[in-house]
Amino acid sequence: MYCIKCGVKLEEGSAYCSQCGTATGVRPAASTQTTSARSRLMRSLYDKKIAGVCGGLAEYLQMDSTLVRLIWLACTICFPPLLLAYIAAWIIVPKEPPRLVSAMPDSFPQAQTQ
Repeated sequence: MYCIKCGVKLEEGSAYCSQCGTATGVRPAASTQTTSARSRLMRSLYDKKIAGVCGGLAEYLQMDSTLVRLIWLACTICFPPLLLAYIAAWIIVPKEPPRLVSAMPDSFPQAQTQ
């Protein structure tokens, strides 16, 4: 496998070029473990309208959050006690931990290429 930017030969499974840092498009083995660890149902901090229950459920089911909200709304209109289930999920389901932002601020000077 070769880097598409600088042409250096890379090891199999390398996620980034060791010379120029260009992403190769290969996922590192550690990232597959984080996706399996993320399979817990948690309330979303970033995709929420009221409490993040539908956003977290959509992420857990790998669906669009708007679709989950519409299904939940239709089911709640047809069967009103589901509102109590939403409130119970709001209390019982834990919040997801905050996602880390980039460790390096954007104020670092960038190398200029011509």
